[in-house]
Amino acid sequence: MPMVQLHQIVDTTQASFWIALAAIAFNPTAWNIVARNEYRNKTITRIFGGNVYYGCYFLAFCIFSCGLIRDSIYHRALLQQPKMALLPEPYATVVPAALIIVGQIFVLTSTWALGITGTFLGDYFGILMDHRVEGFPFNVLRDPMYVGSTMCFAGGALWYERPAGLLVTIYVYIVYWIALRFEGPFTDMIYSNRYKKE
Repeated sequence: MPMVQLHQIVDTTQASFWIALAAIAFNPTAWNIVARNEYRNKTITRIFGGNVYYGCYFLAFCIFSCGLIRDSIYHRALLQQPKMALLPEPYATVVPAALIIVGQIFVLTSTWALGITGTFLGDYFGILMDHRVEGFPFNVLRDPMYVGSTMCFAGGALWYERPAGLLVTIYVYIVYWIALRFEGPFTDMIYSNRYKKE
């Protein structure tokens, strides 16, 4: 069986490929920077006249919108990459569909459990939760939203039979892993400071 060359599965001459990688890195990087600035300087809160909820909802809208744009860019980039059968039938449709469905369940149930302010960095605005969410999906995974999103990227790559998408999925995992190294300790610090004041 002939060995597959990298250029046969990833077309690096496509600008859309590099734009997709940039968009994937931009989102968690930007929201971590913006949220830390909000925690320290209350920039967004001041724009909304001191209303932390309006500020948080505005950031939620921005994050959600950027996520939709990123997904659209990824989809377009995926379709411009070389196509290759990755799984035999019926797995070629069953596996990606299962990944996307389970991934979306993790994302949506995380949002439901945390609420808008809990999902979209409300703690950086001073909107703190009374206790840690421990029900589903947080009783299954520590970071179900990131895991669910990564599963959707993998599912899309398999659904459209684009090996490049699987490489992008690994990149997504690495980007999220790095983001969590910054986000997790900072969030822990916010709650630790709250408990010290009580």
